[in-house]
Amino acid sequence: MNTPHIQSLQDTITIESLDMEGRGVGHLDNEDGTPGKVIFVEAALPGEIVKFKSFRKKSKWEAAHMTALLRESSLRVKAKCAYFGVCGGCAMQHLEPSAQVAAKQRVLEDNLRFIGKVQASTLLRPIHGPNWGYRYRARLSVRYVVKKSTVLIGFHEKKSGFIADMKSCEILPPSVSAMLMPMRAMIAALSIRDQLPQIELALGDGPNGKVIVMVLRVMAAPNEEDKALLMAFADQWGVQWWLQSKGPDTAVPFYPNTHPLHYTLPEFGISMPFKPTDFTQVNHQINRVLVARALRLLDVQPTDRVADLFCGLGNFTLPLATLAKEVIGIEGSDALTERAMANARHNQLEAKTQFFSRNLFTFTLEDLRALKKFDRMLIDPPREGAMEVCNAIASLMQLEPNQCPSRIVYVSCNPATLARDAGILVEAGYVLSQAGVINMFPHTAHVESIAVFDRAS
Repeated sequence: MNTPHIQSLQDTITIESLDMEGRGVGHLDNEDGTPGKVIFVEAALPGEIVKFKSFRKKSKWEAAHMTALLRESSLRVKAKCAYFGVCGGCAMQHLEPSAQVAAKQRVLEDNLRFIGKVQASTLLRPIHGPNWGYRYRARLSVRYVVKKSTVLIGFHEKKSGFIADMKSCEILPPSVSAMLMPMRAMIAALSIRDQLPQIELALGDGPNGKVIVMVLRVMAAPNEEDKALLMAFADQWGVQWWLQSKGPDTAVPFYPNTHPLHYTLPEFGISMPFKPTDFTQVNHQINRVLVARALRLLDVQPTDRVADLFCGLGNFTLPLATLAKEVIGIEGSDALTERAMANARHNQLEAKTQFFSRNLFTFTLEDLRALKKFDRMLIDPPREGAMEVCNAIASLMQLEPNQCPSRIVYVSCNPATLARDAGILVEAGYVLSQAGVINMFPHTAHVESIAVFDRAS
Protein backbone atom coordinates (compact mmCIF):
# COMPACT_ATOMS: atom_id res chain seq x y z
CA MET A 1 0.00 0.00 0.00
CA ASN A 2 1.35 3.42 -0.92
CA THR A 3 1.86 5.88 1.90
CA PRO A 4 0.00 9.14 1.20
CA HIS A 5 2.10 12.29 0.90
CA ILE A 6 1.44 14.06 4.19
CA GLN A 7 4.78 15.81 4.74
CA SER A 8 3.38 19.19 3.73
CA LEU A 9 1.00 19.27 6.71
CA GLN A 10 2.63 21.48 9.32
CA ASP A 11 1.75 19.26 12.30
CA THR A 12 3.11 16.15 10.58
CA ILE A 13 6.73 15.32 9.90
CA THR A 14 9.02 12.56 8.65
CA ILE A 15 11.83 11.75 11.07
CA GLU A 16 15.26 11.66 9.42
CA SER A 17 17.72 10.99 12.26
CA LEU A 18 18.35 11.12 16.01
CA ASP A 19 20.05 13.97 17.85
CA MET A 20 22.44 13.92 20.82
CA GLU A 21 19.50 13.63 23.24
CA GLY A 22 17.85 10.71 21.44
CA ARG A 23 15.11 12.88 19.91
CA GLY A 24 13.84 12.39 16.39
CA VAL A 25 14.96 15.07 13.95
CA GLY A 26 12.90 16.22 10.96
CA HIS A 27 12.33 19.31 8.83
CA LEU A 28 9.22 21.19 7.87
CA ASP A 29 8.84 21.88 4.17
CA ASN A 30 9.37 25.34 2.81
CA GLU A 31 6.86 26.59 0.24
CA ASP A 32 9.22 25.55 -2.55
CA GLY A 33 9.51 22.03 -1.14
CA THR A 34 13.04 22.42 0.24
CA PRO A 35 13.83 21.42 3.87
CA GLY A 36 12.97 24.21 6.29
CA LYS A 37 12.70 24.56 10.05
CA VAL A 38 14.16 21.77 12.19
CA ILE A 39 11.76 19.95 14.54
CA PHE A 40 13.04 17.80 17.42
CA VAL A 41 10.36 15.27 18.37
CA GLU A 42 10.68 13.30 21.61
CA ALA A 43 10.21 9.51 21.35
CA ALA A 44 10.21 9.56 17.52
CA LEU A 45 12.56 7.35 15.49
CA PRO A 46 14.19 7.68 12.06
CA GLY A 47 11.90 6.66 9.22
CA GLU A 48 8.72 7.32 11.17
CA ILE A 49 5.98 9.73 10.19
CA VAL A 50 4.50 11.39 13.25
CA LYS A 51 2.13 14.12 14.30
CA PHE A 52 3.65 16.52 16.79
CA LYS A 53 2.86 19.41 19.09
CA SER A 54 5.61 21.91 19.86
CA PHE A 55 6.27 22.98 23.44
CA ARG A 56 9.24 25.24 22.63
CA LYS A 57 9.71 27.39 19.56
CA LYS A 58 12.76 29.25 18.29
CA SER A 59 13.41 30.98 14.98
CA LYS A 60 15.26 28.01 13.46
CA TRP A 61 13.97 25.04 15.45
CA GLU A 62 11.19 23.69 17.63
CA ALA A 63 11.05 21.02 20.34
CA ALA A 64 7.92 18.89 20.29
CA HIS A 65 6.03 15.96 21.74
CA MET A 66 4.76 13.21 19.46
CA THR A 67 0.96 13.17 19.48
CA ALA A 68 0.40 10.34 16.97
CA LEU A 69 2.52 7.72 15.25
CA LEU A 70 1.37 7.44 11.63
CA ARG A 71 4.12 5.16 10.30
CA GLU A 72 6.17 3.06 12.71
CA SER A 73 9.84 2.17 12.32
CA SER A 74 10.71 -1.52 12.09
CA LEU A 75 13.36 -0.79 14.73
CA ARG A 76 10.86 0.36 17.35
CA VAL A 77 10.56 -2.03 20.32
CA LYS A 78 8.51 -2.09 23.49
CA ALA A 79 10.45 -0.47 26.33
CA LYS A 80 11.35 -2.96 29.04
CA CYS A 81 11.09 -0.44 31.87
CA ALA A 82 7.62 0.43 33.16
CA TYR A 83 8.76 4.01 33.82
CA PHE A 84 10.22 4.75 30.40
CA GLY A 85 8.97 8.09 29.17
CA VAL A 86 8.53 9.40 32.72
CA CYS A 87 11.95 8.71 34.24
CA GLY A 88 14.73 10.78 32.72
CA GLY A 89 17.37 8.06 33.14
CA CYS A 90 16.91 6.53 29.67
CA ALA A 91 15.98 8.10 26.34
CA MET A 92 16.27 5.24 23.82
CA GLN A 93 14.64 2.11 25.24
CA HIS A 94 12.11 2.24 22.40
CA LEU A 95 14.89 1.67 19.85
CA GLU A 96 16.33 -1.79 19.16
CA PRO A 97 19.73 -2.02 20.96
CA SER A 98 21.92 -2.58 17.91
CA ALA A 99 20.20 0.37 16.23
CA GLN A 100 21.04 2.50 19.29
CA VAL A 101 24.71 1.74 18.70
CA ALA A 102 24.39 2.57 14.99
CA ALA A 103 22.75 5.90 15.88
CA LYS A 104 25.63 6.74 18.22
CA GLN A 105 28.13 5.86 15.49
CA ARG A 106 26.29 8.30 13.22
CA VAL A 107 26.51 11.02 15.91
CA LEU A 108 30.28 10.48 16.17
CA GLU A 109 30.79 10.58 12.40
CA ASP A 110 28.64 13.71 12.03
CA ASN A 111 30.52 15.51 14.81
CA LEU A 112 33.89 14.64 13.31
CA ARG A 113 32.72 15.81 9.90
CA PHE A 114 30.89 19.01 10.78
CA ILE A 115 32.78 20.21 13.88
CA GLY A 116 36.30 18.91 13.35
CA LYS A 117 36.17 18.85 9.51
CA VAL A 118 37.87 15.44 9.66
CA GLN A 119 37.08 11.84 8.82
CA ALA A 120 38.55 8.65 10.23
CA SER A 121 40.39 6.42 7.77
CA THR A 122 38.87 3.36 9.47
CA LEU A 123 35.75 2.99 11.59
CA LEU A 124 36.26 0.64 14.50
CA ARG A 125 33.76 -2.03 15.37
CA PRO A 126 31.57 -0.66 18.21
CA ILE A 127 32.15 -1.91 21.75
CA HIS A 128 28.97 -3.03 23.44
CA GLY A 129 27.91 -5.52 26.09
CA PRO A 130 25.02 -6.21 28.49
CA ASN A 131 22.04 -3.95 27.85
CA TRP A 132 20.45 -4.35 31.29
CA GLY A 133 21.66 -4.30 34.88
CA TYR A 134 24.93 -2.67 33.85
CA ARG A 135 24.95 0.46 36.00
CA TYR A 136 27.37 -0.05 38.90
CA ARG A 137 27.37 3.62 39.87
CA ALA A 138 24.34 5.85 40.27
CA ARG A 139 23.21 8.93 42.15
CA LEU A 140 19.68 8.33 43.39
CA SER A 141 17.63 11.26 44.62
CA VAL A 142 15.57 10.86 47.80
CA ARG A 143 12.50 12.80 48.87
CA TYR A 144 10.00 12.34 51.65
CA VAL A 145 6.55 13.33 50.35
CA VAL A 146 4.63 14.58 53.37
CA LYS A 147 1.18 14.55 51.78
CA LYS A 148 1.54 10.91 50.80
CA SER A 149 3.62 9.84 53.83
CA THR A 150 5.98 8.05 51.51
CA VAL A 151 9.57 8.21 50.32
CA LEU A 152 10.62 8.37 46.66
CA ILE A 153 14.03 7.03 45.61
CA GLY A 154 15.23 7.16 42.03
CA PHE A 155 16.15 9.32 39.07
CA HIS A 156 14.49 12.59 38.20
CA GLU A 157 11.55 12.69 35.84
CA LYS A 158 12.35 13.79 32.32
CA LYS A 159 13.07 17.54 32.20
CA SER A 160 11.79 17.93 35.75
CA GLY A 161 12.99 18.46 39.28
CA PHE A 162 10.52 15.85 40.54
CA ILE A 163 11.69 12.33 41.41
CA ALA A 164 10.16 9.52 39.37
CA ASP A 165 7.99 7.16 41.42
CA MET A 166 10.12 4.11 40.60
CA LYS A 167 9.51 0.70 42.13
CA SER A 168 12.27 -0.92 40.06
CA CYS A 169 15.00 -0.01 37.58
CA GLU A 170 16.11 -2.18 34.67
CA ILE A 171 19.56 -0.60 34.23
CA LEU A 172 20.56 -1.09 37.88
CA PRO A 173 21.83 -4.53 38.93
CA PRO A 174 18.81 -6.75 39.75
CA SER A 175 19.90 -7.07 43.39
CA VAL A 176 19.82 -3.27 43.73
CA SER A 177 16.55 -2.86 41.84
CA ALA A 178 14.91 -5.41 44.15
CA MET A 179 15.75 -3.38 47.24
CA LEU A 180 14.28 -0.04 46.07
CA MET A 181 10.84 -0.55 47.61
CA PRO A 182 12.11 -2.04 50.92
CA MET A 183 14.61 0.84 51.11
CA ARG A 184 11.81 3.37 50.59
CA ALA A 185 9.90 1.82 53.50
CA MET A 186 12.97 1.75 55.72
CA ILE A 187 13.87 5.38 55.07
CA ALA A 188 10.25 6.43 55.65
CA ALA A 189 10.60 4.98 59.17
CA LEU A 190 13.72 7.05 59.99
CA SER A 191 13.44 10.15 62.16
CA ILE A 192 15.59 12.05 59.62
CA ARG A 193 13.64 10.90 56.55
CA ASP A 194 13.22 14.53 55.39
CA GLN A 195 16.97 15.23 55.82
CA LEU A 196 18.28 12.71 53.26
CA PRO A 197 18.52 14.28 49.76
CA GLN A 198 20.42 11.54 47.93
CA ILE A 199 22.03 8.10 47.94
CA GLU A 200 25.24 7.42 46.02
CA LEU A 201 25.38 3.81 44.82
CA ALA A 202 28.72 2.12 44.14
CA LEU A 203 29.42 -1.54 43.38
CA GLY A 204 32.87 -3.07 43.42
CA ASP A 205 34.67 -6.36 43.71
CA GLY A 206 35.25 -7.89 47.13
CA PRO A 207 36.76 -11.10 48.51
CA ASN A 208 33.44 -12.95 48.27
CA GLY A 209 31.86 -11.35 45.21
CA LYS A 210 30.27 -7.97 44.60
CA VAL A 211 30.28 -5.35 47.35
CA ILE A 212 27.31 -2.95 47.34
CA VAL A 213 27.80 0.40 49.04
CA MET A 214 25.10 3.02 49.64
CA VAL A 215 26.41 6.46 50.60
CA LEU A 216 23.59 8.24 52.42
CA ARG A 217 23.80 12.03 52.27
CA VAL A 218 22.72 13.11 55.76
CA MET A 219 21.74 16.67 56.69
CA ALA A 220 21.13 15.57 60.27
CA ALA A 221 22.66 12.81 62.41
CA PRO A 222 20.69 9.57 62.79
CA ASN A 223 19.52 8.64 66.30
CA GLU A 224 19.91 5.20 67.87
CA GLU A 225 16.61 3.90 66.44
CA ASP A 226 17.67 5.10 62.97
CA LYS A 227 21.00 3.31 63.32
CA ALA A 228 19.24 0.09 64.26
CA LEU A 229 17.01 0.32 61.16
CA LEU A 230 20.01 0.96 58.90
CA MET A 231 21.90 -1.99 60.41
CA ALA A 232 18.93 -4.32 59.99
CA PHE A 233 18.53 -3.31 56.35
CA ALA A 234 22.26 -3.79 55.72
CA ASP A 235 22.18 -7.28 57.23
CA GLN A 236 19.08 -8.31 55.26
CA TRP A 237 20.13 -6.96 51.87
CA GLY A 238 23.91 -7.34 52.06
CA VAL A 239 24.80 -3.68 51.63
CA GLN A 240 27.21 -1.34 53.36
CA TRP A 241 25.99 2.05 54.50
CA TRP A 242 28.28 5.06 54.42
CA LEU A 243 27.23 8.44 55.79
CA GLN A 244 28.19 11.71 54.07
CA SER A 245 27.56 14.89 56.07
CA LYS A 246 29.01 17.46 53.64
CA GLY A 247 31.28 17.05 50.61
CA PRO A 248 32.41 13.68 49.15
CA ASP A 249 35.50 13.64 51.38
CA THR A 250 33.28 13.45 54.49
CA ALA A 251 31.81 10.06 53.52
CA VAL A 252 32.71 7.40 56.11
CA PRO A 253 31.55 3.83 56.78
CA PHE A 254 28.54 3.62 59.06
CA TYR A 255 30.09 0.73 60.95
CA PRO A 256 33.63 -0.71 61.21
CA ASN A 257 35.10 -3.76 59.47
CA THR A 258 33.56 -3.00 56.08
CA HIS A 259 34.88 -4.80 53.00
CA PRO A 260 36.87 -2.39 50.81
CA LEU A 261 35.75 -1.78 47.25
CA HIS A 262 38.09 -2.87 44.48
CA TYR A 263 37.94 -2.39 40.74
CA THR A 264 39.69 -5.20 38.88
CA LEU A 265 41.18 -5.56 35.41
CA PRO A 266 41.77 -9.34 35.32
CA GLU A 267 43.40 -9.31 31.86
CA PHE A 268 46.25 -7.23 33.31
CA GLY A 269 46.25 -8.61 36.87
CA ILE A 270 45.25 -5.18 38.23
CA SER A 271 43.19 -4.50 41.36
CA MET A 272 42.49 -0.91 42.42
CA PRO A 273 40.95 0.01 45.80
CA PHE A 274 38.52 2.92 45.59
CA LYS A 275 36.07 4.83 47.76
CA PRO A 276 32.36 4.83 46.87
CA THR A 277 32.51 8.58 46.22
CA ASP A 278 35.47 8.28 43.82
CA PHE A 279 34.91 8.67 40.10
CA THR A 280 34.92 5.23 38.51
CA GLN A 281 33.28 4.01 35.34
CA VAL A 282 29.56 3.26 35.54
CA ASN A 283 29.78 0.14 33.37
CA HIS A 284 32.55 -2.14 34.65
CA GLN A 285 32.12 -4.80 31.96
CA ILE A 286 32.44 -2.35 29.09
CA ASN A 287 35.30 -0.48 30.75
CA ARG A 288 37.37 -3.67 30.88
CA VAL A 289 36.87 -4.16 27.15
CA LEU A 290 37.62 -0.49 26.52
CA VAL A 291 40.91 -0.60 28.46
CA ALA A 292 42.03 -3.69 26.56
CA ARG A 293 41.16 -2.15 23.19
CA ALA A 294 42.77 1.20 24.00
CA LEU A 295 46.02 -0.50 24.92
CA ARG A 296 45.98 -2.65 21.78
CA LEU A 297 45.37 0.45 19.66
CA LEU A 298 48.14 2.35 21.40
CA ASP A 299 50.46 -0.53 20.44
CA VAL A 300 52.80 0.05 23.39
CA GLN A 301 56.30 -1.39 23.11
CA PRO A 302 58.50 -2.48 26.07
CA THR A 303 60.89 0.43 25.42
CA ASP A 304 58.17 3.10 25.27
CA ARG A 305 57.69 6.07 27.57
CA VAL A 306 53.93 6.72 27.73
CA ALA A 307 51.79 9.57 29.02
CA ASP A 308 48.32 9.04 30.50
CA LEU A 309 46.57 12.42 30.74
CA PHE A 310 43.54 12.81 33.01
CA CYS A 311 44.68 9.56 34.62
CA GLY A 312 42.25 9.47 37.57
CA LEU A 313 42.95 6.56 39.90
CA GLY A 314 45.02 4.75 37.25
CA ASN A 315 42.37 3.05 35.10
CA PHE A 316 44.72 3.17 32.08
CA THR A 317 48.01 4.02 33.78
CA LEU A 318 48.40 0.76 35.67
CA PRO A 319 47.67 -1.65 32.81
CA LEU A 320 49.92 0.51 30.61
CA ALA A 321 52.70 0.00 33.16
CA THR A 322 52.52 -3.76 32.61
CA LEU A 323 53.52 -3.16 28.96
CA ALA A 324 55.70 -0.04 28.79
CA LYS A 325 59.09 0.96 30.14
CA GLU A 326 57.64 3.97 31.97
CA VAL A 327 54.21 5.57 32.33
CA ILE A 328 53.59 9.15 33.48
CA GLY A 329 50.09 9.76 34.87
CA ILE A 330 48.86 13.34 35.07
CA GLU A 331 45.81 14.64 36.94
CA GLY A 332 44.54 17.97 38.18
CA SER A 333 44.98 17.54 41.94
CA ASP A 334 47.58 16.30 44.40
CA ALA A 335 44.94 14.19 46.15
CA LEU A 336 44.16 12.21 42.99
CA THR A 337 47.78 11.68 42.03
CA GLU A 338 48.54 10.45 45.55
CA ARG A 339 45.67 7.96 45.32
CA ALA A 340 46.88 6.81 41.90
CA MET A 341 50.40 6.31 43.26
CA ALA A 342 48.96 4.27 46.14
CA ASN A 343 47.20 2.07 43.59
CA ALA A 344 50.49 1.65 41.73
CA ARG A 345 52.16 0.50 44.95
CA HIS A 346 49.22 -1.82 45.64
CA ASN A 347 49.94 -3.51 42.30
CA GLN A 348 53.76 -3.37 42.71
CA LEU A 349 54.08 -1.04 39.72
CA GLU A 350 55.59 1.98 41.46
CA ALA A 351 58.98 1.44 39.77
CA LYS A 352 57.40 1.94 36.31
CA THR A 353 55.00 4.80 37.12
CA GLN A 354 55.19 8.45 38.08
CA PHE A 355 52.30 10.80 38.77
CA PHE A 356 52.22 14.57 38.48
CA SER A 357 49.58 17.13 39.37
CA ARG A 358 48.96 19.61 36.51
CA ASN A 359 46.01 21.74 35.43
CA LEU A 360 45.43 20.20 32.02
CA PHE A 361 42.90 22.90 31.12
CA THR A 362 45.68 25.52 31.16
CA PHE A 363 48.34 23.20 29.73
CA THR A 364 51.02 24.89 27.60
CA LEU A 365 53.84 24.03 25.25
CA GLU A 366 56.27 24.68 28.11
CA ASP A 367 54.38 22.23 30.33
CA LEU A 368 54.58 19.58 27.62
CA ARG A 369 58.29 20.13 27.04
CA ALA A 370 59.00 19.97 30.77
CA LEU A 371 57.65 16.41 30.83
CA LYS A 372 60.13 15.39 28.09
CA LYS A 373 59.45 13.21 25.09
CA PHE A 374 56.68 10.59 25.08
CA ASP A 375 56.56 7.78 22.53
CA ARG A 376 52.81 7.25 23.03
CA MET A 377 50.07 9.21 24.70
CA LEU A 378 46.61 8.34 26.03
CA ILE A 379 44.11 11.16 26.68
CA ASP A 380 40.90 10.50 28.62
CA PRO A 381 39.38 13.90 29.47
CA PRO A 382 36.01 14.87 30.97
CA ARG A 383 33.25 16.33 28.79
CA GLU A 384 35.16 19.59 28.33
CA GLY A 385 37.75 17.75 26.25
CA ALA A 386 41.48 18.41 26.02
CA MET A 387 41.80 21.49 23.80
CA GLU A 388 44.79 23.03 25.59
CA VAL A 389 46.64 19.71 25.59
CA CYS A 390 46.01 19.36 21.85
CA ASN A 391 47.09 22.96 21.25
CA ALA A 392 50.33 22.27 23.11
CA ILE A 393 50.96 19.17 20.98
CA ALA A 394 50.15 21.16 17.83
CA SER A 395 52.66 23.86 18.82
CA LEU A 396 55.36 21.27 19.44
CA MET A 397 54.57 19.66 16.07
CA GLN A 398 55.39 22.94 14.35
CA LEU A 399 58.73 23.24 16.14
CA GLU A 400 59.99 19.73 16.83
CA PRO A 401 57.68 17.09 15.32
CA ASN A 402 59.99 14.22 16.28
CA GLN A 403 59.50 15.14 19.94
CA CYS A 404 55.75 14.51 19.67
CA PRO A 405 54.12 11.15 20.40
CA SER A 406 54.02 8.91 17.35
CA ARG A 407 50.56 7.71 18.32
CA ILE A 408 47.79 9.20 20.47
CA VAL A 409 44.69 7.35 21.65
CA TYR A 410 41.92 9.70 22.75
CA VAL A 411 39.02 8.30 24.82
CA SER A 412 36.06 10.67 24.89
CA CYS A 413 32.71 11.04 26.66
CA ASN A 414 31.65 13.93 24.40
CA PRO A 415 31.86 13.54 20.60
CA ALA A 416 31.63 17.30 20.08
CA THR A 417 34.79 18.10 22.04
CA LEU A 418 36.55 15.07 20.58
CA ALA A 419 35.75 16.37 17.10
CA ARG A 420 37.02 19.85 17.99
CA ASP A 421 40.28 18.43 19.37
CA ALA A 422 40.61 16.05 16.40
CA GLY A 423 40.53 19.07 14.10
CA ILE A 424 43.42 20.63 16.04
CA LEU A 425 45.56 17.49 15.86
CA VAL A 426 44.86 16.79 12.19
CA GLU A 427 45.63 20.38 11.21
CA ALA A 428 48.91 20.06 13.13
CA GLY A 429 49.98 17.03 11.09
CA TYR A 430 48.40 13.98 12.70
CA VAL A 431 46.22 11.51 10.80
CA LEU A 432 42.92 10.37 12.31
CA SER A 433 43.49 6.73 11.47
CA GLN A 434 40.69 5.05 13.47
CA ALA A 435 37.58 5.99 15.43
CA GLY A 436 34.58 4.22 16.91
CA VAL A 437 31.96 4.23 19.66
CA ILE A 438 31.71 2.50 23.02
CA ASN A 439 28.16 1.84 24.23
CA MET A 440 29.02 2.57 27.85
CA PHE A 441 25.46 3.68 28.66
CA PRO A 442 22.90 1.52 26.80
CA HIS A 443 19.42 3.07 26.30
CA THR A 444 20.76 6.58 26.86
CA ALA A 445 21.86 9.08 24.23
CA HIS A 446 25.31 9.35 25.84
CA VAL A 447 28.07 8.69 23.29
CA GLU A 448 31.43 7.40 24.47
CA SER A 449 34.06 7.08 21.76
CA ILE A 450 37.70 6.35 21.01
CA ALA A 451 40.00 7.75 18.34
CA VAL A 452 43.54 6.98 17.16
CA PHE A 453 45.88 9.67 15.82
CA ASP A 454 49.15 8.82 14.07
CA ARG A 455 51.90 11.35 13.50
CA ALA A 456 52.41 11.81 9.78
CA SER A 457 55.89 10.71 8.75
